[in-house]
Amino acid sequence: MSDRPFMEKKKSTDKITALFKLQRYCAYQDRCHKEVRTKLLDLGVYGLDLENVITELIADNFLNEERFACSYARGKFRMKGWGKIRIRQELKKRQISDYCIKKAMKEIEEEDYMQKLEALILKKEKTLKETNRFKKNGLLAQFVIRKGYEAGLVWYVIKELFPLKN
Repeated sequence: MSDRPFMEKKKSTDKITALFKLQRYCAYQDRCHKEVRTKLLDLGVYGLDLENVITELIADNFLNEERFACSYARGKFRMKGWGKIRIRQELKKRQISDYCIKKAMKEIEEEDYMQKLEALILKKEKTLKETNRFKKNGLLAQFVIRKGYEAGLVWYVIKELFPLKN
């Protein structure tokens, strides 16, 4: 058996050390306010010190909600192929303002969005073993809708790519 107590208290970090650590944390990658607040709490920084560190990070431009939202939207769209619905949900989950979410959605060009949607559908279509075109279209739609694409747009593209024969 260990002599350590079951729940050890986290060691609190002083404000200057916390500021330095968070500057490095934010410089490495854009962060949202929620992530920074959680990190500070993990470091044992609370109350006025926490608010002062966040204020300094904003003043020194280490923390910028609009920049985070835009880079997050671009990255998730390009790298993971997420649709606008999924990106919007994830930004809301991170408590990003509606203004910043609208700004972030403008980062995704309509032409790129349509090309990505078509590419995802065509790539997935090659992997499906289903022979019934009706069922296959349904599986394709489910796949891209789960990725956050708008259902109406998804069905429009599927019908254009794979029209059902009468």
